[in-house]
Amino acid sequence: MEKVIIIGSGGHSKVVIDILLKKENTEIIGILDDNFENISYKEILNIPILGKIELSESLPKDYSYIIAIGDNNVREKIAKRYSNLNYTTAIHPTAIVGEGVEIETGTVLMPRVVINSYSKIGKHCILNTGSIIEHDNEIGDFVHISPRALLCGGVKVEKKVWVGAGSVVIQGVTLGENSLIGAGSVVLKDVLHNLKVVGNPARAIPKVS
Repeated sequence: MEKVIIIGSGGHSKVVIDILLKKENTEIIGILDDNFENISYKEILNIPILGKIELSESLPKDYSYIIAIGDNNVREKIAKRYSNLNYTTAIHPTAIVGEGVEIETGTVLMPRVVINSYSKIGKHCILNTGSIIEHDNEIGDFVHISPRALLCGGVKVEKKVWVGAGSVVIQGVTLGENSLIGAGSVVLKDVLHNLKVVGNPARAIPKVS
């Protein structure tokens, strides 16, 4: 039986908990959140909020963890601060994962995600509801693929990219580190690091940090 601790108590944690409740041989022990003292509610879906993330240092070493926070930068910060934790994955039973796909620790696959053959998914990524990752994609760590986004074959997504809901990235394109693809955009060419693009075809606009 895998015993799991959720890190984060926001909206994203609800769907992660829902996925893990459907995972066989899994028990959710509780939730950790550094904002514990200011949270008015003390449980989510009957899972108790136990305290701040630092509490993990005193919990049993065989517990598994998953960071249920949507913000790429926050997930990275926590994963680096608590790099000694045993991170696990959360994969919804309706997700379709093709042959030869590699999924690293900490990653979450929401309902009806499709990942086709020989794609590689990095650590602590979020593949949101109904997103499609075609064959031979390479997705870096701390990436968020929003609902209904489509990445065609051979796309390379570097670290901390956010791909907006309903957007399309054509085959062979590279999305540079920390870039942001606006919802509904159609990306026809490579996107540079730290760039925000929107529209059809997608064009760069100033990015607010």
